[in-house]
Amino acid sequence: MILITGGAFQGKTAYLHSIRPEIKITDGADCSFNEAASAACITHYHTLIERLISGGIDPVAWTSDLCKRNRGCVVILNEIGSGIIPIEKNERIRRELTGICGCIIASHADSVIRLTCGIPAAIKGDLL
Repeated sequence: MILITGGAFQGKTAYLHSIRPEIKITDGADCSFNEAASAACITHYHTLIERLISGGIDPVAWTSDLCKRNRGCVVILNEIGSGIIPIEKNERIRRELTGICGCIIASHADSVIRLTCGIPAAIKGDLL
């Protein structure tokens, strides 16, 4: 498993395409949950988490299950925990759950790569 993370619009997907141009990327913003569970790569994982919450599915349990069943998956997750703390309780909970899910994925991942301004840095393991 590989986790690619960083802020919005930092080049995460472009980086993945540069090293693995053949990989099929599944968009967590609009794919089915079953499709995401078996995907080679899931982008917008933070949006998938939001959809899981809206559907009454525990994103922490779902993510833990994904990590056990799909060890070869590449997950692209936006960092959403920085900045101003939202006033709305549901938004704070969503950010917290996204952070927890990111930690779960990182703990199972062989490589964790963070992109800033299109520049990758290995946080865990090696750069791809």
